[in-house]
Amino acid sequence: MSNALSRRAFLSRGGILIGGGALPGTLLLSACGSSEQPPFTAPAIVTSERERPKLAGLQFGDITQGQAVVWTRADRDSRMVVEYDTSAAFANPSRIVGPYATEASDFTARVDLSGLPDGQTVHVRVRHVDGGAESEIVTGQFRTPPAAGKAVRFHWSGDNAGQGWGINTEFGGVKIYEAMRKRDPDFFIHSGDTVYADGPIKAETVAENGKIWKSIVTEEVAKVAETLREFRGRHAYNMLDANFRRFAAQVPQIWQWDDHEVTNNYSAAKDLSADARYTEKNVALLAARGQRAFLEHAPMRYYKQSEPQRIYRSMSYGPLLDVFVLDMRSYRGPNMANRQTTEDANTAYLGAAQIDWLVAELQASRATWKVIAADMPVGLHVPDGVDASGAPRWEASANGDDGPASGRELEIARLLKRIRAVKNVVWITADVHYCAAHYYDPAKAAFTEFSPFWEFVAGPINAGSFGPNKMDKTFGPTVMFEKAPAVANSSPFAGYQFFGEVLIDPVSKAMTVELLDLDGASQYKKVLAADL
Repeated sequence: MSNALSRRAFLSRGGILIGGGALPGTLLLSACGSSEQPPFTAPAIVTSERERPKLAGLQFGDITQGQAVVWTRADRDSRMVVEYDTSAAFANPSRIVGPYATEASDFTARVDLSGLPDGQTVHVRVRHVDGGAESEIVTGQFRTPPAAGKAVRFHWSGDNAGQGWGINTEFGGVKIYEAMRKRDPDFFIHSGDTVYADGPIKAETVAENGKIWKSIVTEEVAKVAETLREFRGRHAYNMLDANFRRFAAQVPQIWQWDDHEVTNNYSAAKDLSADARYTEKNVALLAARGQRAFLEHAPMRYYKQSEPQRIYRSMSYGPLLDVFVLDMRSYRGPNMANRQTTEDANTAYLGAAQIDWLVAELQASRATWKVIAADMPVGLHVPDGVDASGAPRWEASANGDDGPASGRELEIARLLKRIRAVKNVVWITADVHYCAAHYYDPAKAAFTEFSPFWEFVAGPINAGSFGPNKMDKTFGPTVMFEKAPAVANSSPFAGYQFFGEVLIDPVSKAMTVELLDLDGASQYKKVLAADL
């Protein structure tokens, strides 16, 4: 097939428009020791109709066979216009006059391209139009899922700008994005904690050995996020990093959320009454604002479904790979001792509807490999303080009891049993701020009714490093590799920032999983043979 699609072919396949979405309010930068200027300030006061709209950047997302989302954010009311072609010279571009970006969506807008050919590089240029005034054009490109006979390569990580470690331009910005971009993956899975809405960022923070970490600071990131403007500002902050802007214009992303998009370890039962940083104590209201901000800024597809804010979804990436994105945050019961022996509302974690969906999707998948993108690990201890009686509370499914499944583990056990016959299932996650490889073996487990599987952990992107965490033995895990700092909350200076890479060979069908650091140096590699 020619690398350049005809205009007629593109137009016959068409493009689906998705309404505007995105966030933050004004972004007031403090210098922080760098001459780099932000690409965008929003919203500006328009003094002349001839002033040009400004764009914060370009993102691609939720890439699957035939489809990809194109996302931008402007600084004022304007209309998105997208052109795309498989020719770098835009010899026969297709053009879509997209939705309006307005204050209601924090001036974000997106278009869902459809009918895209397999195995092609699609070149994109976008501008925003306000009357007779047009923005400068932003450009990017992405690859569509391959047809049979082509390798698949993708990356994953999570946890960005956490623990007060913000964008440090003297350090080189968020360097891990540039390391990933240079390896040119087909797509990137952001495994959650896309922002740290509960983590104020200061202009200067003391790091290891007395070194000073200098961060870009905006009004919205200088305190915990409580208003919609502040939650939006957290997401807009990430676009101030030049590495991320380059990365996002080249590598499609698949986002999921976890807790820090709202506040640490939150559920419907979260109690902020003793947290003096918050004047707004209503967690449900904070969650609504945080989730709205996420959905506005995430380059994700809005599905026609009963839950307009549903995050769990699947992506088909050719005959070698299907990806299943989970939501371990929205349907959970309260964090507690987690030792119940029968399932009830308090043991909910994924929730019945999501589990039924995941089982059905996995059983229906005909891809060689099925990757479950989880926002939390299966077997690692993730504590959440203690309750009024002094008993430990738990944030993930593990509960510190190596015996039979109990608490949230009951739901995980039921899931693993139901997908026991599904071949080539691999779990990936972030959350714990170090990298690791775990092998779960029913021969070593207290609960045995499941097939062995691997879980790989990577992160953080740009946050404090921690770990390693203890491992719960209920599902028979063995730690095959782990790398974590000796000092908790080590800054990015220390180098313990990690991402994972998956490469699937089209001939052998083998999956190679590699864990790499912020400079792209390999830390661990494992080749998994496909069960064909």
